[in-house]
Amino acid sequence: MTATGAIEATGARDAPAGPWWWPRRRSAVLDVSLAAVSTVETAFEGLDFAHDTGLPTWAGLLLGLVVGPVLLLRRRWPVAVVLVSVAVTPAQMGALLGMIGLYSLAVSDVPRRVIGLLAGMAVAGTLVSSFFTIRQDVGGEPDFNPPTWFVLVMAVAVALVVTAPPVLWGLYVGARRRLVESLRERADGLERELSLLADRAEERAEWARNEERTRIAREMHDVVAHRVSLMVVHAAALQAVALKDPEKASRNAGLVGDMGRQALTELREMLGVLRTGEGSSGRSSAPVSDEPERLVAVASKAKAKAAGSGAGGPGVRSEVSVQVAEAGAGSGGSGGGAVRGGAAVVTAEPEGEGPSLAELGDLVGQSRAAGMVVELSVDGAAGEAGYPSGVEQTVYRVVQEALTNVHKHAPGAEVRVRLAHREGEVAVQVENGPSERGAAGVGLPSGGNGLVGMRERVTGLGGVFVSGATEAGGFRVSAVLPGR
Repeated sequence: MTATGAIEATGARDAPAGPWWWPRRRSAVLDVSLAAVSTVETAFEGLDFAHDTGLPTWAGLLLGLVVGPVLLLRRRWPVAVVLVSVAVTPAQMGALLGMIGLYSLAVSDVPRRVIGLLAGMAVAGTLVSSFFTIRQDVGGEPDFNPPTWFVLVMAVAVALVVTAPPVLWGLYVGARRRLVESLRERADGLERELSLLADRAEERAEWARNEERTRIAREMHDVVAHRVSLMVVHAAALQAVALKDPEKASRNAGLVGDMGRQALTELREMLGVLRTGEGSSGRSSAPVSDEPERLVAVASKAKAKAAGSGAGGPGVRSEVSVQVAEAGAGSGGSGGGAVRGGAAVVTAEPEGEGPSLAELGDLVGQSRAAGMVVELSVDGAAGEAGYPSGVEQTVYRVVQEALTNVHKHAPGAEVRVRLAHREGEVAVQVENGPSERGAAGVGLPSGGNGLVGMRERVTGLGGVFVSGATEAGGFRVSAVLPGR
């Protein structure tokens, strides 16, 4: 409905649209029926008006046939319908036209002041017409001569009875329709909002899945790649000295075996975390983003024992295997793990059980055992509270990946690892010189994800990561992480 009273042709839900300005077909049928009844009424009233005024009969009939069909426009132009009904009120025509027109006007969205003005005009026209009609009828009765105020009261009563009910009923129906439409729009808005929220939730879930895939890939790379790289280096050294120095070849063979077992242990623990997470996903929604790093505890302890035992004999390897098996079985008592198919499936260890800064010496020692010249220097000391486990694990992984890259890309190069404890932060730098001439590479493949993973780890904790070639032809990796 516009300000002029023109109703927009909007159909109801699930209802077929009607012709022209009607929203539904049944609305068109109803208006046509009302217009037909109004036309018959105004035609007879037009004949009476022509007889009373002395006009030709055809003129009164034509006036009735023109006025009656105006009711077809009540939904489109209710103001025009009311004006026509007011105009023919002196001719005592269009009673149905006037009532239906006032009702349609009150139902529409025409401003209230316009409704009040037109309703007042209708009351005034009906009052004047009723007053003279009643006075004329009363004057024709010789035995009944009421005072003028009585005729006026009767005229007012007739005017109010004819005009007030359609207006009040139309206002009520219009308010109810607007309320229903408002509730419907609100429901549609809530439905759209819920749909949008569902889409956003799906996007967040997809983003979380991608992030989790990336994190798992990074963990697998950091945990396994270093071990496998050392195995390849030791295997190359074993091949070189197998005939010249059998004793050294035997030691290298033992180191290769130890590294392989440690790599398998860590890999099993990583896969165990995934299996356990899948099995308990329906029972717990706790975040598991730090589990892989916590679960390296068993392998880290075993690694320290293996490194401290020199070449490592069968007794040491047996002890490592037993320790891993006991860790996998013992965790099951507290709901943390199980043994499946002979492999230890270990769940998250308590916070702080992953690689730490205290294990950097063992990490450097493994590379030295593989023939790399590594210098480790530590500046300052950590505070009494130490660093968060995530920071220590990240520093450890940066050094581990940097040493792995030296094994891959710069065989025979000298490496310097510097760890600096500063106020509120910890810095680490791994720098290697150029590869020695004549040093043969071990043919380790590279996926190009090492530096990317280091950068993601460091920046994820709010740190700064820088890497690049040095002027001497080597490579430098630096990271600074907040201590809190």
